[in-house]
Amino acid sequence: MSRFIFSTVVAVFMLTVGLVSNPVVAQDSASAIMPFEFETESERQRYQYFSKILRCPMCQNQNLNGSNAGIATDLRRELHRLISEDYSDQEIIDFMQSRYGNFILYEPPINKSTSVLWFAPIVFLLVGVAVLIVLVRRQRVNDDVAVLSDQELAAARARLQSLQAQDAKDSKETSAGIPSNSKALSGK
Repeated sequence: MSRFIFSTVVAVFMLTVGLVSNPVVAQDSASAIMPFEFETESERQRYQYFSKILRCPMCQNQNLNGSNAGIATDLRRELHRLISEDYSDQEIIDFMQSRYGNFILYEPPINKSTSVLWFAPIVFLLVGVAVLIVLVRRQRVNDDVAVLSDQELAAARARLQSLQAQDAKDSKETSAGIPSNSKALSGK
């Protein structure tokens, strides 16, 4: 069983190396899949343009130019026919959109159904920038908090203890009925 798996892996590897190094496969994809004849250079350029901006409906992320799927071949043939019959650029786009929807275009039009595709990245970017600003401001506030040296900390603790002692003394005197500062109470 392991011999079979090893043989299969070797065969797949050799096939892959053979396909990659084959000069016919390594040709420019536009020339490899454009067997059509055009009357003018303008028609050829329009064909190349549309085969790059139109997406293969079957493939995940390939244009008509780079796809070997059967439907891509049919669409290239249809595209050639439309160009040969002097359809305008907008008519070609409308024709393809009417049959395959907005998916056929790499850059779909902005409308209700595609607004999320167009504006969500901008919204996420703005939210990210806002979060970043808040985090930076919080960090600045935290950086502005003074850090005390050991001497300053010891002095602050001593002052706190003296204030607490004074407060305790004042509260004892007040509870005994003796005002702590008789001059302050008498107004003199």
